[in-house]
Amino acid sequence: MNNAFSFVPLSNALYKRLSQLHDKKFRKEYKQFIVSGDKLVRELLVSGLKIDYIIAEAGWLQEIDKRAVQRYTCYAVDEAVLKKLSGQVTPNRVMAVLPLFAHAKAVLPSKNERIIALDCIQDPGNLGTIIRLADWFGIDHIVCSNDCADFYNPKVIQSTMGAFLRVKVHYTNLESYLQEARNANVPVYGAFLKGENIYNASLAKQAIIVMGNESKGISDKIGSYVTQSITIPSFRVGGAGSESLNVAVATAIICSEFARQSML
Repeated sequence: MNNAFSFVPLSNALYKRLSQLHDKKFRKEYKQFIVSGDKLVRELLVSGLKIDYIIAEAGWLQEIDKRAVQRYTCYAVDEAVLKKLSGQVTPNRVMAVLPLFAHAKAVLPSKNERIIALDCIQDPGNLGTIIRLADWFGIDHIVCSNDCADFYNPKVIQSTMGAFLRVKVHYTNLESYLQEARNANVPVYGAFLKGENIYNASLAKQAIIVMGNESKGISDKIGSYVTQSITIPSFRVGGAGSESLNVAVATAIICSEFARQSML
């Protein structure tokens, strides 16, 4: 099948706009964000989500079935341009620009549902990894404090490995959200260095799991809404070990134990 078709040239104005989308200010102004990489863009093409336009190497566009991309405006560029636009040493061959998602207001977990709440997670890689973990463990919603890293940061999107298509991320006043949980008697678990050993704790099926800032942990204000403090014990015998775990690693361990107990 002849897959050849014409491409629209990338204007200087659009090049500037794409470069600006690495900045949260301009993402909000233009109401757009970037998704980079062959795997992620291919997932987008079958997801049914709206794509404003695709920027790719001509070779990549020729490899894709014309029917998959013919409804989009496609810009063919060379590797040097993609490198500048992506800011990566080894750029991906393709990037797509999407409108920002319209996520509904954060709600409390329903029966047998768990929600992850994040208190001031600032590293984009950590946020993206936690979104990916939520997807793995069947958690559909993450509630972020307003000072968390921006969901639409390209590093966050890249780190999710496609999970951003399935996990809904909400930004809200976390104190108000947890007050609502308290009023509804929803258990709120908080990860602390000192708390009940998670492997000894009885974990509820309907719950909010709070994870704290990379260096400071859960703030005192947010901690006051936690109904059960839990900790991941160290298994090092004798001598000093690591002071703590990376927040994304800790989230994985905690979600794994919640999932294990739900199967008992």
